[in-house]
Amino acid sequence: MLEVDVPTVELTRFRVEPGRVAELLGSRAAMLADFRADRTGFLGARLVRLPDDEWLDIVTWQTSEDFAASREKGPNLPGIAAFFAAIASLVSSEEGTEPDVDQV
Repeated sequence: MLEVDVPTVELTRFRVEPGRVAELLGSRAAMLADFRADRTGFLGARLVRLPDDEWLDIVTWQTSEDFAASREKGPNLPGIAAFFAAIASLVSSEEGTEPDVDQV
């Protein structure tokens, strides 16, 4: 079988205090702009609001190595730092792949 490169998906679940939701959402555009400018392999992100003050950030990377390199950089730019600062606590962080079902 031919091996096909598939995107890596980062699933990060975190809590935000109700009084900081506006700060989180207000910093999102700058965070994404910083990711586009500074993170090799960044393909996109979706933010999902969950019950009980939890959120899920679904970030897609070209490769697992791109995701790992991004983690090493941390909040190195102002937009990224502002978004991370609004987060009260990390609930979980997972990595998976997004197979192309048309290739199966």
